[in-house]
Amino acid sequence: MKFSLKKPTKRQVEKFALNSIIIVFGNALAAMGAAFFIVPEGLGFVMGGTTGIGILVRNLLGLYSGVSATVTEWIVQIVVWVGNIALFVVGVIFLGKKFAMGTLAGTLLYPGFLSLFNLCNKLYANSGLGESIGESLGDPLLSAIFGGLLFGLGIAIVVRVGASTGGTDIPPLIFQKYFNVPISMSLWAIDGAIILLQFTAWPAVTLSRIGYGIVITLLTSITVAKVSPIGMRRTQVKIISNHYLEIRDMILTKISRGVTVLYGQTGYLKEDCHMLLTVISRRQLVQLKSEVHRIDPEAFMTISEVSEVRGRGFHSDGVDFLMKEDREEEEIAPPPKGKKEGGDGEN
Repeated sequence: MKFSLKKPTKRQVEKFALNSIIIVFGNALAAMGAAFFIVPEGLGFVMGGTTGIGILVRNLLGLYSGVSATVTEWIVQIVVWVGNIALFVVGVIFLGKKFAMGTLAGTLLYPGFLSLFNLCNKLYANSGLGESIGESLGDPLLSAIFGGLLFGLGIAIVVRVGASTGGTDIPPLIFQKYFNVPISMSLWAIDGAIILLQFTAWPAVTLSRIGYGIVITLLTSITVAKVSPIGMRRTQVKIISNHYLEIRDMILTKISRGVTVLYGQTGYLKEDCHMLLTVISRRQLVQLKSEVHRIDPEAFMTISEVSEVRGRGFHSDGVDFLMKEDREEEEIAPPPKGKKEGGDGEN
Protein backbone atom coordinates (compact mmCIF):
# COMPACT_ATOMS: atom_id res chain seq x y z
CA MET A 1 0.00 0.00 0.00
CA LYS A 2 1.37 3.37 -1.01
CA PHE A 3 1.35 6.23 1.44
CA SER A 4 1.78 9.82 0.37
CA LEU A 5 1.47 13.16 2.08
CA LYS A 6 -0.41 15.91 0.31
CA LYS A 7 1.90 18.78 -0.53
CA PRO A 8 0.76 21.99 1.21
CA THR A 9 -0.22 24.89 -1.00
CA LYS A 10 1.72 28.14 -1.08
CA ARG A 11 -1.10 29.86 0.81
CA GLN A 12 -1.05 27.21 3.55
CA VAL A 13 2.72 27.57 3.95
CA GLU A 14 2.45 31.37 4.12
CA LYS A 15 -0.36 31.15 6.69
CA PHE A 16 1.62 28.69 8.82
CA ALA A 17 4.71 30.92 8.70
CA LEU A 18 2.70 34.03 9.61
CA ASN A 19 0.92 32.27 12.49
CA SER A 20 4.25 30.98 13.78
CA ILE A 21 5.69 34.49 13.82
CA ILE A 22 2.59 35.80 15.60
CA ILE A 23 2.79 33.04 18.24
CA VAL A 24 6.47 33.77 18.90
CA PHE A 25 5.81 37.52 19.12
CA GLY A 26 2.80 37.08 21.43
CA ASN A 27 4.67 34.82 23.85
CA ALA A 28 7.62 37.24 23.83
CA LEU A 29 5.32 40.18 24.63
CA ALA A 30 3.62 38.32 27.50
CA ALA A 31 6.98 37.25 28.95
CA MET A 32 8.29 40.82 28.62
CA GLY A 33 5.35 42.20 30.60
CA ALA A 34 5.87 39.62 33.34
CA ALA A 35 9.70 39.76 33.51
CA PHE A 36 10.07 43.54 33.40
CA PHE A 37 7.05 44.79 35.36
CA ILE A 38 5.62 41.99 37.54
CA VAL A 39 8.17 39.34 38.53
CA PRO A 40 11.05 41.53 39.92
CA GLU A 41 11.34 40.89 43.66
CA GLY A 42 11.75 44.59 44.40
CA LEU A 43 8.22 45.25 43.14
CA GLY A 44 6.68 42.42 45.15
CA PHE A 45 3.72 41.92 42.80
CA VAL A 46 1.66 38.76 42.54
CA MET A 47 -0.38 37.31 39.69
CA GLY A 48 -2.12 34.15 38.53
CA GLY A 49 -0.89 31.35 36.29
CA THR A 50 2.33 29.39 36.58
CA THR A 51 4.19 32.69 36.91
CA GLY A 52 2.12 33.45 40.01
CA ILE A 53 2.94 30.01 41.43
CA GLY A 54 6.64 30.74 40.82
CA ILE A 55 6.35 34.07 42.65
CA LEU A 56 4.61 32.28 45.55
CA VAL A 57 7.37 29.65 45.82
CA ARG A 58 10.05 32.37 45.69
CA ASN A 59 8.36 34.39 48.44
CA LEU A 60 7.90 31.33 50.67
CA LEU A 61 11.53 30.28 50.23
CA GLY A 62 12.75 33.78 51.00
CA LEU A 63 10.51 34.06 54.06
CA TYR A 64 10.92 30.68 55.75
CA SER A 65 14.18 29.19 54.51
CA GLY A 66 16.39 32.27 54.59
CA VAL A 67 17.57 31.67 51.02
CA SER A 68 19.35 34.72 49.64
CA ALA A 69 17.91 36.89 46.87
CA THR A 70 20.68 35.81 44.48
CA VAL A 71 19.34 32.26 44.70
CA THR A 72 15.60 33.03 44.63
CA GLU A 73 15.83 35.24 41.51
CA TRP A 74 15.83 32.09 39.34
CA ILE A 75 13.06 30.32 41.26
CA VAL A 76 10.23 31.87 39.24
CA GLN A 77 11.71 30.75 35.93
CA ILE A 78 12.36 27.21 37.20
CA VAL A 79 8.80 26.86 38.52
CA VAL A 80 7.32 28.18 35.26
CA TRP A 81 9.39 25.70 33.22
CA VAL A 82 8.44 22.75 35.46
CA GLY A 83 4.79 23.83 35.77
CA ASN A 84 4.28 24.38 32.04
CA ILE A 85 5.84 21.06 31.06
CA ALA A 86 3.94 19.14 33.77
CA LEU A 87 0.60 20.69 32.77
CA PHE A 88 1.38 20.03 29.11
CA VAL A 89 1.86 16.32 29.86
CA VAL A 90 -1.43 16.27 31.78
CA GLY A 91 -3.12 18.00 28.84
CA VAL A 92 -1.80 15.43 26.37
CA ILE A 93 -3.12 12.60 28.58
CA PHE A 94 -6.62 14.05 28.97
CA LEU A 95 -7.04 16.10 25.78
CA GLY A 96 -5.11 14.09 23.19
CA LYS A 97 -2.45 14.68 20.54
CA LYS A 98 -4.42 17.34 18.66
CA PHE A 99 -4.27 19.52 21.76
CA ALA A 100 -0.51 18.94 22.00
CA MET A 101 0.15 20.34 18.52
CA GLY A 102 -1.56 23.64 19.36
CA THR A 103 -0.03 24.09 22.80
CA LEU A 104 3.57 22.83 22.55
CA ALA A 105 4.88 26.16 21.21
CA GLY A 106 3.42 28.22 24.05
CA THR A 107 4.53 25.69 26.64
CA LEU A 108 8.17 26.17 25.65
CA LEU A 109 8.26 29.72 24.27
CA TYR A 110 6.83 31.59 27.26
CA PRO A 111 9.23 30.26 29.92
CA GLY A 112 12.10 30.57 27.43
CA PHE A 113 11.39 34.25 26.85
CA LEU A 114 10.81 34.77 30.60
CA SER A 115 14.34 33.52 31.30
CA LEU A 116 15.73 35.68 28.49
CA PHE A 117 14.08 38.87 29.73
CA ASN A 118 15.06 38.09 33.30
CA LEU A 119 18.67 38.09 32.07
CA CYS A 120 18.01 41.44 30.35
CA ASN A 121 16.74 42.81 33.66
CA LYS A 122 19.92 41.62 35.37
CA LEU A 123 22.09 43.32 32.72
CA TYR A 124 20.02 46.49 33.16
CA ALA A 125 20.59 46.40 36.93
CA ASN A 126 24.34 45.80 36.51
CA SER A 127 24.55 48.84 34.22
CA GLY A 128 23.70 51.02 37.22
CA LEU A 129 20.44 52.35 35.76
CA GLY A 130 18.25 50.69 38.40
CA GLU A 131 17.31 47.43 40.08
CA SER A 132 14.99 46.48 37.20
CA ILE A 133 13.15 48.15 34.34
CA GLY A 134 9.87 48.07 36.26
CA GLU A 135 11.38 49.51 39.44
CA SER A 136 13.05 52.32 37.49
CA LEU A 137 9.59 53.72 36.67
CA GLY A 138 9.38 54.83 40.30
CA ASP A 139 5.64 54.07 40.67
CA PRO A 140 4.36 50.57 41.56
CA LEU A 141 0.92 51.27 40.09
CA LEU A 142 2.48 52.31 36.79
CA SER A 143 4.50 49.10 36.73
CA ALA A 144 1.37 47.05 37.46
CA ILE A 145 -0.52 48.77 34.62
CA PHE A 146 2.31 48.23 32.13
CA GLY A 147 2.72 44.62 33.24
CA GLY A 148 -0.99 43.78 33.01
CA LEU A 149 -1.42 45.45 29.62
CA LEU A 150 1.68 43.87 28.02
CA PHE A 151 0.93 40.44 29.48
CA GLY A 152 -2.70 40.60 28.32
CA LEU A 153 -1.72 41.90 24.88
CA GLY A 154 0.70 39.02 24.40
CA ILE A 155 -1.88 36.41 25.37
CA ALA A 156 -4.52 38.08 23.16
CA ILE A 157 -2.20 37.94 20.14
CA VAL A 158 -1.57 34.22 20.71
CA VAL A 159 -5.27 33.47 21.26
CA ARG A 160 -6.11 35.50 18.14
CA VAL A 161 -4.51 32.82 15.91
CA GLY A 162 -6.07 29.94 17.85
CA ALA A 163 -2.99 28.96 19.87
CA SER A 164 -2.39 28.79 23.62
CA THR A 165 0.33 29.88 26.03
CA GLY A 166 -0.09 26.64 27.96
CA GLY A 167 0.33 26.61 31.74
CA THR A 168 -2.84 27.11 33.76
CA ASP A 169 -4.84 27.50 30.52
CA ILE A 170 -4.86 23.69 30.37
CA PRO A 171 -6.89 22.67 33.48
CA PRO A 172 -9.93 24.73 32.39
CA LEU A 173 -9.93 22.87 29.06
CA ILE A 174 -9.98 19.56 30.95
CA PHE A 175 -12.77 20.76 33.26
CA GLN A 176 -14.82 21.85 30.25
CA LYS A 177 -14.36 18.53 28.45
CA TYR A 178 -15.16 16.22 31.36
CA PHE A 179 -17.37 18.33 33.65
CA ASN A 180 -18.81 20.94 31.24
CA VAL A 181 -17.47 23.80 33.38
CA PRO A 182 -17.11 27.10 31.43
CA ILE A 183 -13.47 27.92 30.64
CA SER A 184 -13.74 31.53 31.80
CA MET A 185 -15.10 30.44 35.20
CA SER A 186 -12.28 27.93 35.70
CA LEU A 187 -9.62 30.46 34.70
CA TRP A 188 -10.92 33.04 37.16
CA ALA A 189 -11.15 30.43 39.92
CA ILE A 190 -7.59 29.16 39.36
CA ASP A 191 -6.02 32.63 39.08
CA GLY A 192 -8.02 33.85 42.08
CA ALA A 193 -6.90 30.88 44.17
CA ILE A 194 -3.24 31.47 43.24
CA ILE A 195 -3.50 35.14 44.21
CA LEU A 196 -5.19 34.35 47.54
CA LEU A 197 -2.53 31.72 48.30
CA GLN A 198 0.02 34.54 48.27
CA PHE A 199 -1.24 35.45 51.77
CA THR A 200 0.65 32.39 53.02
CA ALA A 201 3.83 34.42 52.43
CA TRP A 202 2.68 37.17 54.81
CA PRO A 203 4.29 39.58 55.76
CA ALA A 204 6.52 39.36 52.68
CA VAL A 205 3.34 39.82 50.64
CA THR A 206 1.20 42.67 51.96
CA LEU A 207 -2.43 43.50 51.26
CA SER A 208 -1.38 46.27 48.87
CA ARG A 209 0.64 43.77 46.82
CA ILE A 210 -2.41 41.51 46.60
CA GLY A 211 -4.36 44.55 45.41
CA TYR A 212 -1.80 45.17 42.68
CA GLY A 213 -2.13 41.51 41.71
CA ILE A 214 -5.89 41.91 41.30
CA VAL A 215 -5.31 45.01 39.15
CA ILE A 216 -2.86 43.05 36.96
CA THR A 217 -5.33 40.16 36.58
CA LEU A 218 -8.22 42.47 35.68
CA LEU A 219 -6.15 44.41 33.15
CA THR A 220 -4.95 41.15 31.59
CA SER A 221 -8.52 39.80 31.26
CA ILE A 222 -9.89 43.04 29.84
CA THR A 223 -7.05 43.34 27.33
CA VAL A 224 -7.52 39.75 26.14
CA ALA A 225 -11.29 40.28 25.79
CA LYS A 226 -10.86 43.51 23.81
CA VAL A 227 -7.84 42.71 21.65
CA SER A 228 -8.32 39.06 20.63
CA PRO A 229 -11.46 39.73 18.49
CA ILE A 230 -9.84 42.71 16.67
CA GLY A 231 -10.11 42.27 12.92
CA MET A 232 -12.84 39.63 13.34
CA ARG A 233 -15.78 41.86 14.28
CA ARG A 234 -18.34 42.49 11.55
CA THR A 235 -21.60 44.38 11.16
CA GLN A 236 -24.81 42.42 10.73
CA VAL A 237 -27.66 44.15 8.89
CA LYS A 238 -31.28 43.05 8.54
CA ILE A 239 -33.43 44.78 5.93
CA ILE A 240 -37.19 44.51 5.37
CA SER A 241 -38.43 46.02 2.12
CA ASN A 242 -40.83 45.38 -0.75
CA HIS A 243 -37.84 46.09 -3.01
CA TYR A 244 -35.97 43.13 -1.59
CA LEU A 245 -34.88 41.75 -4.98
CA GLU A 246 -33.30 45.03 -6.06
CA ILE A 247 -31.59 45.47 -2.68
CA ARG A 248 -30.43 41.87 -2.81
CA ASP A 249 -28.79 42.35 -6.22
CA MET A 250 -27.16 45.56 -4.99
CA ILE A 251 -25.58 43.75 -2.01
CA LEU A 252 -24.30 40.95 -4.24
CA THR A 253 -22.86 43.16 -6.96
CA LYS A 254 -21.94 46.53 -5.40
CA ILE A 255 -21.08 45.48 -1.83
CA SER A 256 -19.75 42.06 -2.93
CA ARG A 257 -21.12 40.27 0.09
CA GLY A 258 -23.42 37.33 0.58
CA VAL A 259 -27.05 37.81 1.52
CA THR A 260 -29.74 35.49 2.84
CA VAL A 261 -33.45 35.94 2.11
CA LEU A 262 -35.62 35.14 5.11
CA TYR A 263 -39.39 34.90 5.23
CA GLY A 264 -41.26 36.80 7.91
CA GLN A 265 -44.60 38.19 8.96
CA THR A 266 -45.45 41.65 10.23
CA GLY A 267 -46.57 41.72 13.85
CA TYR A 268 -49.62 43.96 13.59
CA LEU A 269 -51.16 43.31 10.17
CA LYS A 270 -49.76 39.78 9.95
CA GLU A 271 -48.70 40.32 6.35
CA ASP A 272 -46.03 38.13 4.75
CA CYS A 273 -42.73 39.89 4.03
CA HIS A 274 -39.13 39.28 3.01
CA MET A 275 -36.12 40.02 5.20
CA LEU A 276 -32.55 40.30 3.89
CA LEU A 277 -29.73 39.27 6.20
CA THR A 278 -26.14 40.25 5.39
CA VAL A 279 -22.86 40.65 7.25
CA ILE A 280 -20.44 43.35 6.11
CA SER A 281 -17.36 45.22 7.31
CA ARG A 282 -17.73 48.54 9.12
CA ARG A 283 -16.37 50.54 6.24
CA GLN A 284 -19.10 49.16 3.96
CA LEU A 285 -21.93 50.18 6.28
CA VAL A 286 -22.22 53.78 5.06
CA GLN A 287 -22.35 52.64 1.42
CA LEU A 288 -24.97 50.00 2.22
CA LYS A 289 -27.24 52.44 4.06
CA SER A 290 -26.94 54.96 1.25
CA GLU A 291 -27.78 52.40 -1.44
CA VAL A 292 -30.72 50.96 0.51
CA HIS A 293 -32.13 54.45 1.10
CA ARG A 294 -31.79 55.22 -2.62
CA ILE A 295 -33.70 52.06 -3.57
CA ASP A 296 -36.32 52.24 -0.84
CA PRO A 297 -36.41 55.25 1.55
CA GLU A 298 -38.99 53.41 3.69
CA ALA A 299 -36.92 50.22 4.13
CA PHE A 300 -36.71 48.98 7.72
CA MET A 301 -33.13 48.24 8.86
CA THR A 302 -31.54 46.94 12.04
CA ILE A 303 -27.77 47.10 12.49
CA SER A 304 -25.76 45.17 15.09
CA GLU A 305 -22.17 44.07 15.69
CA VAL A 306 -21.11 40.43 15.72
CA SER A 307 -17.87 39.34 17.33
CA GLU A 308 -16.73 36.92 14.64
CA VAL A 309 -17.76 35.69 11.21
CA ARG A 310 -16.32 32.80 9.24
CA GLY A 311 -17.10 31.51 5.79
CA ARG A 312 -16.79 32.36 2.12
CA GLY A 313 -16.65 36.08 1.49
CA PHE A 314 -15.33 37.22 4.87
CA HIS A 315 -11.64 36.36 4.54
CA SER A 316 -11.17 37.95 1.14
CA ASP A 317 -11.72 41.30 -0.53
CA GLY A 318 -15.07 40.23 -1.87
CA VAL A 319 -17.00 37.55 -3.71
CA ASP A 320 -17.90 37.56 -7.39
CA PHE A 321 -21.54 36.60 -7.79
CA LEU A 322 -23.47 35.85 -10.98
CA MET A 323 -25.39 38.81 -12.25
CA LYS A 324 -29.15 38.70 -12.57
CA GLU A 325 -29.04 38.09 -16.31
CA ASP A 326 -26.56 35.21 -15.85
CA ARG A 327 -28.90 33.17 -13.65
CA GLU A 328 -31.18 30.57 -15.12
CA GLU A 329 -33.97 31.69 -12.82
CA GLU A 330 -34.71 35.31 -12.06
CA GLU A 331 -35.75 34.66 -8.48
CA ILE A 332 -34.02 32.19 -6.20
CA ALA A 333 -36.41 33.15 -3.40
CA PRO A 334 -40.10 32.87 -4.33
CA PRO A 335 -42.49 35.39 -2.78
CA PRO A 336 -44.38 34.32 0.34
CA LYS A 337 -47.56 32.36 -0.09
CA GLY A 338 -50.60 34.48 -0.76
CA LYS A 339 -48.66 37.49 -2.09
CA LYS A 340 -48.36 38.51 -5.72
CA GLU A 341 -44.96 38.09 -7.31
CA GLY A 342 -42.81 41.18 -6.83
CA GLY A 343 -45.13 42.90 -4.35
CA ASP A 344 -46.28 46.49 -4.56
CA GLY A 345 -42.79 47.89 -4.81
CA GLU A 346 -41.31 45.72 -7.54
CA ASN A 347 -40.33 47.24 -10.90
